[in-house]
Amino acid sequence: MSKKAIVGIFMSIMMLGLVGCATTGVGANSVGGDSGDLKPVIYLYPLEDNTEISVSLDYNGNLVDLIPEFNADKTWNVTANRDGKITFEGKTYDYLFWEGDPNYSYDFYSGFCVKGEDTKDFLDEKLTTLGLNASERAEFIEFWLPMMEKNPYNLVSFQGATYTNNAKLTVTPAPDTTIRVFMAWYPTEKYIKINPQYLETPSRGGFTVVEWGGNKVK
Repeated sequence: MSKKAIVGIFMSIMMLGLVGCATTGVGANSVGGDSGDLKPVIYLYPLEDNTEISVSLDYNGNLVDLIPEFNADKTWNVTANRDGKITFEGKTYDYLFWEGDPNYSYDFYSGFCVKGEDTKDFLDEKLTTLGLNASERAEFIEFWLPMMEKNPYNLVSFQGATYTNNAKLTVTPAPDTTIRVFMAWYPTEKYIKINPQYLETPSRGGFTVVEWGGNKVK
């Protein structure tokens, strides 16, 4: 066999190896253009109607959308009612909304690998455990389920300090209960073994602030 033929066989083997690396394993499920902290929405439930509330967001990243826009430095100054309706400069909102591109990565040390077809029931169960009420769960599932339910599997990890330390929320007056649910996830063709995640159920009472959002990391 000629030297040229040997080199050709060697290069063909190398190319096959590169293709194999690109189509198997965790990295194969990367999807460009979907990263970003999406739909974090903040609900306010004070104990009295027309309560003046200040909500500040210190975010380690680039904010790309705010509804409504801040009316102070990194801050919304609003009034809110017991039913959650928020008044901001004469307009009424159901929640405060923001989106951004983070300057940090999310933690997948523990979580869940869920079949796409089981995602709705999974989310309803876990969001209940995490303290969201029926209306909040419905809005969360309405937003995220269409991206997840047709995937073979979804790897999901609900974030703790990795999120809250990088998207710091300060509310004045101080709430009695703060619930922040942030789901980092990505689709995968295969089941991935992951340490099971323990989720605690908060005690929901008094002036309550609730936030939910997520990031399809790849």
